[in-house]
Amino acid sequence: MTIDLTTTMANVMGRIDPARVDGTTEADVAQHLADDEAEAMLDAARFARRVRKRLGLSQAEFSERIDVPLETIRNWEQGKRCPTGAAKSLLKVLDKAPEAALAALH
Repeated sequence: MTIDLTTTMANVMGRIDPARVDGTTEADVAQHLADDEAEAMLDAARFARRVRKRLGLSQAEFSERIDVPLETIRNWEQGKRCPTGAAKSLLKVLDKAPEAALAALH
């Protein structure tokens, strides 16, 4: 594969609409950030719910097995809170190696 060095920045810039970019307000940017954050929370909620359901556990059972308060599990699954740090890592391990993770927890 060869690289076409004749491509100018003007050709590359053709992929955006400069008028639209110039017309973007700070409020628009803030709204896009809020929308992105909301989508990330929903993704985390879906992931937490999927992990629990794959284990065949109710929210209460899952809470007890991983030693996390039931309210926290509910908040994760409803998208009110997002698992972070160790909790996020635990969910990833439970997703990839559920038997080993559950065995190590008890």
